[in-house]
Amino acid sequence: MTSLSVEMLAADPVEPITSAGHAQLGIAVLAGIAVIVLLITKFKVHAFLALTIGSLALGAFAGAPLDKAISSFTAGLGSTVAGVGVLIALGAILGKLLADSGGADQIVDTILARAGGRAMPWAMVLIASVIGLPLFFEVGIVLLIPVVLMVAKRGNYSLMRIGIPALAGLSVMHGLIPPHPGPLVAIDAVKANLGVTLALGVLVAIPTVIIAGPLFSKVAARWVDVAPPEKMIPQRASEELEKRPGFGATVATVLLPVVLMLAKALVDIVVDDPEATVQRVFDVIGSPLIALLAAVLVGMFTLGRAAGFTKDRLSSTVEKSLAPIAGVLMIVGAGGGFKQTLIDVGVGQMILDFSEDWSIPALLLAWLIAVAIRLATGSATVATISAAGLVAPLAADMSTSHTALLVLAIGAGSLFFSHVNDAGFWLVKEYFGLDVGQTIKTWSVMESIISVVALGFVMLLSLVL
Repeated sequence: MTSLSVEMLAADPVEPITSAGHAQLGIAVLAGIAVIVLLITKFKVHAFLALTIGSLALGAFAGAPLDKAISSFTAGLGSTVAGVGVLIALGAILGKLLADSGGADQIVDTILARAGGRAMPWAMVLIASVIGLPLFFEVGIVLLIPVVLMVAKRGNYSLMRIGIPALAGLSVMHGLIPPHPGPLVAIDAVKANLGVTLALGVLVAIPTVIIAGPLFSKVAARWVDVAPPEKMIPQRASEELEKRPGFGATVATVLLPVVLMLAKALVDIVVDDPEATVQRVFDVIGSPLIALLAAVLVGMFTLGRAAGFTKDRLSSTVEKSLAPIAGVLMIVGAGGGFKQTLIDVGVGQMILDFSEDWSIPALLLAWLIAVAIRLATGSATVATISAAGLVAPLAADMSTSHTALLVLAIGAGSLFFSHVNDAGFWLVKEYFGLDVGQTIKTWSVMESIISVVALGFVMLLSLVL
């Protein structure tokens, strides 16, 4: 789940930078991933360096010229940083404002008072699902991480017990529910009805997120018992603060980018005229960059000034928010570079070539193709777009409901087993302070559960509709 800009670039048809055969490409992919995993786990090399070296190794094993492999890696890194770098920075500023002003304390105290004990994971999955509806995955993580970490620490909950439901809510929305880019592109490719797809998507999403979120979090908490990373936890606001923002103002500030992006999505659906003034206006104010920037600017008043911050204190808060995210940003960027290298050496096309000879039911075929491309490229949107284009002819004779289910099967497959070639994998690892093995046992398994469970409900619906 990397940035939209990277995924859309990757989705464009490109000439492979190598003419290697399928066998050689397959070996190259396994070798590249093995290099990354070994460097990180055995030799304790920093993930940024490991991803860089692994990308070059992948190109070399695939027979690509070294300069082309370097160009692919740097292009992918640059596109990823361009797509999510500013969003991560703005989210970090908003999170620091929330923490230093006492606004995050207010949210945590209110949640703990009203949804303690066994209800907390369910509260987190509900919050994440609502917030994740119009947001890109990365933006949702940035907005939710401070709350997740503080709830886990101050309520003395297992980090996995709180974090997995939040991640599940965000991920299910990203893969299955329009207006996320993947589902929208698939809907267009197979000529599905958006309203029917949305309705069936919600039917599939609800039980899926329950199983992969609150229920699986019980198991994940036993597998991986870690404390919230201190460097990522916003510290409790100084007791010297004479006042802190109200709960309503704090929540409104956090939800402002959500509302702006949701408004853009609704206008795009209702107006559907790129030249219309109202749609052009909302395309601007509803973009992730402007929406988060607006929340930061508003937060300076509703959070900072409400807590009595001076101009100097506000400036200091912004400055201190950026240092901790430097490492995260570079690792996420390198993950995008590795993914782009995979795509440019022709791995995606190789998977499509293999899949042409598969003779199985359309819904399962769509899921398997999306799974294969997801595993190879790490990109949910690339997997969705490629699989939708391949199976689109199969939708010609399908009913409206089954065409919508085809979209959902593709979306489910696009979420399967996030691993080291997915920038989202590194986001979760760094924010939650996990090692690679722990991330696989929690995040990667959760993604696989979402994918398989969603497919199961899609197949059940296909029997009754």
